[in-house]
Amino acid sequence: MKESRNKLRLKRKRRVRAKVFGTAKKPRISVFRSLRKTYVQVIDDEKGITLAAVETGKSSAKSKKGKIEAAREAGKQIAEKCAKIKISQAVFDRGGYKYHGRVKALAEGAREGGLKI
Repeated sequence: MKESRNKLRLKRKRRVRAKVFGTAKKPRISVFRSLRKTYVQVIDDEKGITLAAVETGKSSAKSKKGKIEAAREAGKQIAEKCAKIKISQAVFDRGGYKYHGRVKALAEGAREGGLKI
């Protein structure tokens, strides 16, 4: 029987997570895509806490231009939140998704916001 797309994605996610680890000075930016929204978290894996989070469904990150533009805005917002808590660098965890479309736009938005990924 053929494995579902999501099971394959979760396998990739586990592979990526084996190598990507966030610290207090250089936290992990984790991405999750649902059909409607894109969620982003800044995570300190040493303590196991979320330092900041943004989702595209909220009114501040909502865009009339579509999901990709909304993801770029979410990237800029997460960079602003990181700047407030004095974080300038992060590692990017694409969550098993291709670095393409919403995931790529989010990373580029974070870079535009001044975050080094």
